[in-house]
Amino acid sequence: MTHDQIHQILSGHRRDVSAALMRAGLSLAAPLYGAAISLRNRLFDRKLLKTAELNVPVISVGNVTTGGTGKTPVVAWLTHQLTSLGYRPGLLSRGYKSLDPAGNDEKRVLELLCPDIPHIQNRSRFAGGQKLLQEHDVNVAVLDDGFQHRQLHRDVDLVLIDATNPWGFGHLLPRGLLRESLSGLRRASAILVTRCDQVDEAAITQIIAQAKTYTSVPILRTQFTSTGFSNSQGENYSVGDAQIDWSHPHAFCGIGNPIGFQKTLSSLAGNEVPLSAFPDHFHYSRGDLDELSAAAETPSVWLTTLKDLVKINQPDLNGVPLLAVEIRLEFLDSSQPLLDILASALHS
Repeated sequence: MTHDQIHQILSGHRRDVSAALMRAGLSLAAPLYGAAISLRNRLFDRKLLKTAELNVPVISVGNVTTGGTGKTPVVAWLTHQLTSLGYRPGLLSRGYKSLDPAGNDEKRVLELLCPDIPHIQNRSRFAGGQKLLQEHDVNVAVLDDGFQHRQLHRDVDLVLIDATNPWGFGHLLPRGLLRESLSGLRRASAILVTRCDQVDEAAITQIIAQAKTYTSVPILRTQFTSTGFSNSQGENYSVGDAQIDWSHPHAFCGIGNPIGFQKTLSSLAGNEVPLSAFPDHFHYSRGDLDELSAAAETPSVWLTTLKDLVKINQPDLNGVPLLAVEIRLEFLDSSQPLLDILASALHS
């Protein structure tokens, strides 16, 4: 089942009998998941489950829904900010769905975006943090996708909310995409609402108002801006580069929010770009790429994400150029409240 088919069911857009039965079955499982997560959080809140602490400040970037909020560009922005302030950051992550000794797709993307920053992947982020401190000269750790990983103490909890699907269809897993109840937002030090350019102001206002029912921390509006394109050979192209043939672009990706990616591309192209969506962290075989090429109608250029390009590592698909879109985090509100929170945590 494709990403879009799953979301059609979870969102309720599919109203046929089989979709309704699937939603009913998932609705039976969601309370069990919710009870387990709620109990776990209470045990951590009451310190009956212990947290391990590193000897350096830890800044976590995470979310309350599964995937697709834009953590990787936020982690890159945060790492560059820390470096510019004179700190020596290191990165910690789980290494989800890694089939390569070099690390998973997100690690390889961050190596491109933050080439001089050490990055350790380990299911136990505390063990990974200890290794990071033993092997590298770092004085602050950035924890990627760490909001629910409460086994490791953190000094700042930065939570991302994707404006295009802020509450994961309003249900806990597996009925929706919420990893935990929205009351978990009370643990946040600050909140970034991402992809604000892809929804209207009324939707953003509603998201912020709902988040404020749980927390009084700063809530900042952001978007992801395309800075250009690159290929597997390290060649870079500007957004308006005449070498990119926009006559018949076709996109594909295996990320948490393919629709957000498609909207970004369509805004660049001036019309909707056809998209083939694969599951998040998808590992492409030669056959997958051949089927993709055969199904598309004479594309002039293939467009994908850096996260996908690092796994494919070839400059074209059957002779058609393959380019990855490069994006960066852009604040629509002042970033100063977040910088103040970081400064306070780092100086304490």
